[in-house]
Amino acid sequence: MFTAIAKGLGITFKHMLPGHSTTVQYPTVKLKMSARFRGLHRLVPTQDREKCVACYLCPTVCPAKCITVEAAENDKGEKYPRIYKIDLLRCIFCGYCVEACPVEALEMTDAYELANYRREDFEFTKERLLK
Repeated sequence: MFTAIAKGLGITFKHMLPGHSTTVQYPTVKLKMSARFRGLHRLVPTQDREKCVACYLCPTVCPAKCITVEAAENDKGEKYPRIYKIDLLRCIFCGYCVEACPVEALEMTDAYELANYRREDFEFTKERLLK
């Protein structure tokens, strides 16, 4: 019995040594996210506009139905999204929209600090997604 207690205390004291901590001092120290982490969405820009061609594949495959796209055409006859919105309160961060995009216009970043005080701040428009 004494050996079991000594063994348990040995493990406890080993974790108290510097370098063995599993706790991160969050606001000042942030963990590096893995490459597969699915955080905040981002529209990929090109030279003069966003890369999106408004093909409607992302809202079609979205299981939460949180993506809204309305297409328009520019002077050259190219389609672009006149309106592109993602409602993060409905989004389940599955990544299907990113996988479905044929031109790789949408990606998920490693941003995970998404807390806000107002409901309107969770609706990401095209302008916010391009930042």
